[in-house]
Amino acid sequence: MKIAVSATGGSLNAQVSSVFARCAYFVIVDSETMKFEIMQNPAEGMMGGAGPEAARQINDRGCRVVITGQVGPNAQRALESFGIEVVTGATGTVKEAVENYLKQK
Repeated sequence: MKIAVSATGGSLNAQVSSVFARCAYFVIVDSETMKFEIMQNPAEGMMGGAGPEAARQINDRGCRVVITGQVGPNAQRALESFGIEVVTGATGTVKEAVENYLKQK
């Protein structure tokens, strides 16, 4: 399963971003192998519609879960419409956030 984590940098050791739609990067982690890819967030600098656009980008990459600090209402609706699980309140590194999520599953 692919998990997208909003991040401040492009690695597993980057900190989880406190925001979803305007984070700098998404680290997309395969929960089976912990292999990952880095995606610069194309919605980061948008004037409007960043939440739905970020959700679309995540969905297009096949992610089924998003881990982040917080999600705005427009992004939340868009993620839900794609059937993507949203986990908020995450802190620490991307790796820690994914490991914590997997422990709870």
